[in-house]
Amino acid sequence: MKKLVTVTLLLVMVFAAWSFITPVDVLDRPGAAPVAGFGAVSSPDTVQYPEETHFSNVIQLTNGGDNAEAYWSYDSKWLVFQKTYAKEGIPCDQIFVGKAPEKPGDKFEYKLVSTGKGRTTCPFFTKDGKHIIYASTHLGSPDCPPVPDRAKYGNKYIWPLYESYDIFMADLDGKIVKQLTNSKGYDAEATLSPDGKKMIYTSDKNGDIDLYIMDLATGREKQVTTALGYDGGAWFSPDGSKLIWRASRPTGDSAIREYRELLAEHLVAPTNMEVWVADADGSNAHQVTKFGQANWAPAFMPDSKTIIFASNHEYRRGFPFNLYTINEDGTGLTKISRDKGFDAFPMFSPDGKRIVFCSNRNNGGTRDTNIFVADWSGGK
Repeated sequence: MKKLVTVTLLLVMVFAAWSFITPVDVLDRPGAAPVAGFGAVSSPDTVQYPEETHFSNVIQLTNGGDNAEAYWSYDSKWLVFQKTYAKEGIPCDQIFVGKAPEKPGDKFEYKLVSTGKGRTTCPFFTKDGKHIIYASTHLGSPDCPPVPDRAKYGNKYIWPLYESYDIFMADLDGKIVKQLTNSKGYDAEATLSPDGKKMIYTSDKNGDIDLYIMDLATGREKQVTTALGYDGGAWFSPDGSKLIWRASRPTGDSAIREYRELLAEHLVAPTNMEVWVADADGSNAHQVTKFGQANWAPAFMPDSKTIIFASNHEYRRGFPFNLYTINEDGTGLTKISRDKGFDAFPMFSPDGKRIVFCSNRNNGGTRDTNIFVADWSGGK
């Protein structure tokens, strides 16, 4: 308990020291960095650090705003992502699609494919490449939903679980063709299986924040996780045999009580997260990382064995976040990226040749987070 109190006080002090220069909007979605100070560090003006030997031909795709959760189409040619940029009239996250440049110097052109209303999050391409799925609050209100008053909760890092979030399928002209979820509560953080037939997503419909797998053809679904705590950001492995996700599990009476109190207000404070893996049906679940702090945004590499994820575990002040790879049994930890602020949301192209990620690098001393693609020369 003494250790828990010490860590909690440290995180509160970090937030107090940095929150005055932290953009509020980037913290109010499931994909936001789980620590105070995200976006507050001035990174060198470079797209690649000398130590980043796994990357080559790094290309910066966006330039300004908060660009996050950029994910590949099944044919490895297109990217879908979410963007907030008040200067461009985007007050909270909306979804955009663009063709990925093949070489440095090629222009990245993208277009809006969400409704432009409410707040959106967690986009993903369908197998046919003609549609996307994403979560949106637009049915609840066309306005951006209100952000939590963090002062009320001791300035803790908090994600709101907007009850108006549901998951939709839209074509690439932005027309919604199907509403995939319609439960009371938070439905978001969806991705699809390699064959495109199943969707895994996060919901609090049964009173806790758990993972569910839905058969898109029938609508039938199965609850995958049952342990108390937040489970989210789940992916299938490229071969379809496994699941990977991030989990924040409260331990001890005080932490459990706080978790339940926040959940009753549709909030979660996932400052400490670890990477978990299970078989595709949810069986044989086990924890991969045991580093403490925030280990999140995990995905399997093309071999369906090695894992890439973002973490701040090396830094007691809570940042930077960098990318790491690790074996499924928790061995072989390797540091991949080196930005001084934030690297996260890694995804390999389905053909295994390229990686996309989001970073504070080369942001001119601003708080912008941009999208980068690189050829991968690290194997696996």
